[in-house]
Amino acid sequence: MSKSSPRRFAGRSTGTVTVIEAKVHRSSARNARMAFILTAVIVGLLAAVVAASSIHPILAVFVGALIGVPTGGLVWVLVRIWPVIRLLWWWTPETILAVLLLTAWVQLSNHTPTLVTLIVVALVVGVPAAIRPVRRQVIAWTWCLVVRHRLRVCFAQFIIANQSGSLPLILWAKPTPVGERVWVYLRPGLSEKDLEGRLDKIAVTCHASTVLIERASENNAAYLRFDIKRREVLTAHVGSPLVDVIDPAAPVSASPLTVPTALDLPDVDAPTIRIPAQGKPATKQPAATTANGSKPAASSASPEADDVSDWI
Repeated sequence: MSKSSPRRFAGRSTGTVTVIEAKVHRSSARNARMAFILTAVIVGLLAAVVAASSIHPILAVFVGALIGVPTGGLVWVLVRIWPVIRLLWWWTPETILAVLLLTAWVQLSNHTPTLVTLIVVALVVGVPAAIRPVRRQVIAWTWCLVVRHRLRVCFAQFIIANQSGSLPLILWAKPTPVGERVWVYLRPGLSEKDLEGRLDKIAVTCHASTVLIERASENNAAYLRFDIKRREVLTAHVGSPLVDVIDPAAPVSASPLTVPTALDLPDVDAPTIRIPAQGKPATKQPAATTANGSKPAASSASPEADDVSDWI
C-alpha cells in the first residue's frame, strides 16, 4: 500500500492510504470492461444458436441475451476485484492466524476462569520461548511470512513490472537450513534474467546475506524459486565418532600409519628397459644364374644372412 499525496479538508492536511494503485485500478477497469463484452457476446451467441434449434430465432436471441449478459457481469466482477483478491492472498496466512488466535482467546476466556486463562496463555507463549527447537521453528516460519511481504516490496519499488503495473504472484514459502525458499509466479514483462541483476538489492530488502534464483519448472519459465540465505551452516563444528576410536594414551610415534608428504622420483624403483641394437641391412647382391637360366638356392651358411642371436 502506498501513501498518496495529502489533501486539505476543512483547513487541515489529511493523508489517505490507497489500497490499489491508480495504474492497477485503471488496468483492471479496462480489462473488466473487455471481459464483460467478450463474454456476453460469445456466450449470448452460443446460447442463441442452441436455443434456435427448438424455438423461434427471435426468441432465441432474447434467450441468448438473458444468458450472456449475467455471465458477462459475473466475469466483470471477477476481473474487477482481482487486485483486491490478490491483496487478500498476500495477507491470507496472517489473516488465518489472527482469526485462529482471536477465536481461541474468546473461547478460552468464555469457558475458563481468569486465572486459568492467564496460565494457559503463559504456557502457550512461554513453552515455545523456553524450548530451543520449538523456538527456532517459530522464528523460521515467522521469517517466511516476513519474506513474502519483503519480496512484494521489491517488485513494487525497484523492479519494473509490465505496463499495467500488475505485480508477480508470490505463492508460498517454507524454511530451509540456511534461510527461506519462496515460490513466485511472474507476470508478462519480467524474466529470470531481469531479476538476476538485482539480487543484491533483493537481499538488502529481505535482510538476508544472499539471494539465489532458479527455475522451479522445466516447462514454465514464469515459475521461479527464490532461495534466501541468512546463515552459513557449513562452517559449524560437527562432532565425529572417530575421535572415540583413537586411544588417548597411545603415543604419536606408535601410529602405524605414515602419511607421505612428498614424492622423490629417484627413490622410485623402475625396471630398466634396453632397446636392442639394430645392424645395418646387408647389401643385396645380384643373384647368379645357372646355365639353364634358373636361380641357385640360397645357402643357409651365407655370411650375408642375418644372425638371429644379434636381435636378442
